[in-house]
Amino acid sequence: MFDFIRTHQRLMQLVLLVLILPSFVLIGVSGYTNYVSGDHDLVKVGGTSITQQNFDQARRNQLQQLQQNSQGGFDPAVLDNPAARRALLESLIDRQVVVASATKERFSVSDAVLRQTIASMPQLQVDGQFSPERYNEVLASAGLTTRDFEQSQRAELALDRVLGPIALTASVPASVVQQLEVALTEQRTLRLRAFPASDYEKDLVITDADVQAWYDKNKQTLELPEQVSAQYLLLNEAAAIQNLPAVSQEELQKYYEQNKARFVQPARVNVSHIQVNIPPGASEAERKQAHVKAQAILKKVQADTSAFAEIAKAESQDAGTAKDGGKLGWITKGSWPANLEQTVFALQKGGVSDVVDGPGGYHIFQANDVQPEKGESFDEAKEKIETEVRRQLGADRFADMATRLTSLVYDNPSSLQPAADALGLKIRTAAGIARDRLLPSDEVKANAASASQDAALLDDARVRRALFTPQALNEKQNSGVIEISPDTMVAVRVDTVTPAHVPELAQVAGHVREVLKAERAQAAAEKAGQEALAELQKADPAQVPEAFGSPLTISRINAQGLAKPVADAAFAASIKTLPQYVGVQGPQGYVLIRVEGFDAGKPGNPMLASLPAELDQAWGRAEEQAVLKAMRIQAKVQMLPEAEQALSGESGNQN
Repeated sequence: MFDFIRTHQRLMQLVLLVLILPSFVLIGVSGYTNYVSGDHDLVKVGGTSITQQNFDQARRNQLQQLQQNSQGGFDPAVLDNPAARRALLESLIDRQVVVASATKERFSVSDAVLRQTIASMPQLQVDGQFSPERYNEVLASAGLTTRDFEQSQRAELALDRVLGPIALTASVPASVVQQLEVALTEQRTLRLRAFPASDYEKDLVITDADVQAWYDKNKQTLELPEQVSAQYLLLNEAAAIQNLPAVSQEELQKYYEQNKARFVQPARVNVSHIQVNIPPGASEAERKQAHVKAQAILKKVQADTSAFAEIAKAESQDAGTAKDGGKLGWITKGSWPANLEQTVFALQKGGVSDVVDGPGGYHIFQANDVQPEKGESFDEAKEKIETEVRRQLGADRFADMATRLTSLVYDNPSSLQPAADALGLKIRTAAGIARDRLLPSDEVKANAASASQDAALLDDARVRRALFTPQALNEKQNSGVIEISPDTMVAVRVDTVTPAHVPELAQVAGHVREVLKAERAQAAAEKAGQEALAELQKADPAQVPEAFGSPLTISRINAQGLAKPVADAAFAASIKTLPQYVGVQGPQGYVLIRVEGFDAGKPGNPMLASLPAELDQAWGRAEEQAVLKAMRIQAKVQMLPEAEQALSGESGNQN
């Protein structure tokens, strides 16, 4: 167990950071009672402040944790926006407010509570029990002393006392829970009639003037982000195998013989026998006497081979098999002494051998069943063998190529051509790669990455991140070799950079036409549905219009797959008089709903057994936020102008 910890220190550090020390993610070991002052304050919290240094360190720790959790597949662009930066800064403010309150009120915990908390951590237990050895090993792997860890846990527990009791004591009244259960289990019986927007597309006429007008009004919505066209080298199994020399006939034949058991099942015989024992150290006379007896038994068998099993039970001196009629089971060629195999494999099904001198005495064999050698001959398996041999050779060549690719890309930073020439790889190109996605092919002039066979590879966050580093964008230098998987590697280089821009109408005319078609078809479906609704509201409510489907019973906890707008409209309909007709715009057209019946909900539904606890948790979180908001006012939290610059990304260290 501890060998595992010692050989997987990075993994154990991640376990410790994520599961034991959540507060370290944002502010570090030394930040429980105060933040290190800096010259560049962002937020004032009472007598303390949050500095640019604190904020930058929190961003780095946040990014590092997310990249570790996603094993390198996390895209930093997700955090590189004002909303993400503001959320992080707000969490730092909340944290500092709680720290200030705990410090002012001198909250603390006893040694007993601290010991109990640490002992209950599953990461520090072995077989459900706290293990001092495991405790020391885990802390050592993370580079922490017991003093640092225990002080941090004591501080964490003290901070929990600020807001913790609020959540623990929050409780939603039972009457409220019951009313919610009734509302959630109420049922409505209804029928639907759909007006699909697609039914109205064929009659639409969209002119060039319509396209131009829509473009002029909405062209800012079509703005394309900054994008690059990239060159890349792909090294995978196929590339490693591609230029391998032909495998000779002799090598293939040798491989076949070495692995013949995989291609051919050897001959085998299902055998029974009768044994006449020869005592150890027997004299010649005794051996002759045993042979005479064996010959006599053979004559009985030859007189009626079908009685072999009965004769074996009566005459065989092999106690282990005699009771089963002498059955030995299947014998595969190559598993017995040569003289016995020669005799046994010469038998036909049902055939009986002569008396044979073998281990333990004289034997008489009968072949109960015979299966000849079967499988693929060399010629039949040749294609499969060649594929396997080339794959093995390709695996060896892949390892060599991967090492050389890394060196060549590094030694020739401004071009992929030397690596391509040396390794026999083809430089591929793809366009329309943005920081956060691959642009659709209709938004790219040509050679769209999203339409290429390597789309999944190019959309990997690690590849996009490599293309948008300053070194790649500004200096057009090669990336390092990116390992997508153990058998797939890629090196990329920016060829051209296209700034964010609104494309010309000619490039997006088709897209605009499709948008217009969808908008107008949706409007036509809605118009038709509303006209039908008006007619239904005048008609005899007792008659069910033919266009409506079969009855469907839904509840708020089981909407039977209906889209949320449709289900919401059904429950919003009045039930004073039934049936009721309502209409709603759905995701693909317009839907008429005929509400025909309802059943009042009831408390105590098993599906809602966890509802009280979930409501208590939600209420507790809401109360915590309310208290925290009041504490922020009390602490006189003040956002400084420098904070807005940090949130916009205009200042600070983003690395």
